[in-house]
Amino acid sequence: MTDTPLVLGIETSCDETGIAIARGNDLLADVTASSMDSHARFGGIVPEVASRAHLEAFGPTLAEALDRAGVTLADLDGIAVTCGPGLIGSLTVGAAAAKALAVGTGLPLYGVNHVIGHIAVDALVHGDFPAEFLGLVVSGGHSSLLHVRDIATDVTELGQTLDDAAGEAFDKVGRLLGLPYPGGPHVDRLARDGDPTAFDFPRGLSKGKEKNRYPYDFSFSGLKTAVARVIEAHEDRAEVLPAADVAASFAAAVADVLVAKTLRGAQALGIDTVVIGGGFSANSQLRDLAAERFAAAGIEVRIPPIKFCTDNGAMIAALGTAVMAAGVAPSPLGITVNSQLPLTTIVDHAPYEPPASTGDAA
Repeated sequence: MTDTPLVLGIETSCDETGIAIARGNDLLADVTASSMDSHARFGGIVPEVASRAHLEAFGPTLAEALDRAGVTLADLDGIAVTCGPGLIGSLTVGAAAAKALAVGTGLPLYGVNHVIGHIAVDALVHGDFPAEFLGLVVSGGHSSLLHVRDIATDVTELGQTLDDAAGEAFDKVGRLLGLPYPGGPHVDRLARDGDPTAFDFPRGLSKGKEKNRYPYDFSFSGLKTAVARVIEAHEDRAEVLPAADVAASFAAAVADVLVAKTLRGAQALGIDTVVIGGGFSANSQLRDLAAERFAAAGIEVRIPPIKFCTDNGAMIAALGTAVMAAGVAPSPLGITVNSQLPLTTIVDHAPYEPPASTGDAA
């Protein structure tokens, strides 16, 4: 193996089949097949549909990634695959494929954390990480603030969402506004034409005792309820809803909380770099507000391009190269998937344990 390993990254945690190949911070190929259109008519992800789509897309996506990178399976040094968090069925498809490839090639297998991958991908764009930084992961399923001392070996969760994640809240508000699924991008576009000060929506866990009790945690369910009440009030009075103003005010509240709590954490810990990742990091108001406030505080903020914000194989390849370069032990071939994989687990080494017997066989 060369000093810098060539790693295949496999991502199938939800509805995107992502396969990428990277050597260090050099991304050689990144191919994604999405089943989003198949879920749109249901207004949300259907796990069974997503799993079948992964099965159908995996082979062609792998072949295209290898072709784009100009390599074969024999050239690889390791395989990294998302083993959690995510949908059990979707995770299982990717993990099973990765195990088969590992057995067939004799390559080491690394079952890695999907959420941490959202931060790791930034190294492919902006280079190596500093010795210590804060990572803010905001997506449809996760809103987490991470203290990162080493992306491959040392990640601590400072805070997380206590209810809805930021992206999930956007999708729900999009539904309330009658926008297509997924609501997040549509709410973002609508918000650009609105007044972010039109409605004074609540900032969850940001005042009084709650602010001190939950300094780095997030809550968006109350905000979502406040938006619903505004919409209902306009309907009851038969008034035209200023949808753009509602969207802008809602988006401003979400961005304000995310940036304020992250900034508070950085200042409390004396950290001068923040990395933001995840699907919701594509949101324009979040990007603008983060750039403004962190610059004013003398803190560098790194956000990868929008193409790396949603789920993709590049994020898993990036994390895979980091853990291999750090000398982290591979996962056992008997590794299972975990929909609730804790964020302190960067590489999972827990072997599969069969369920306990419920009694003697008949």
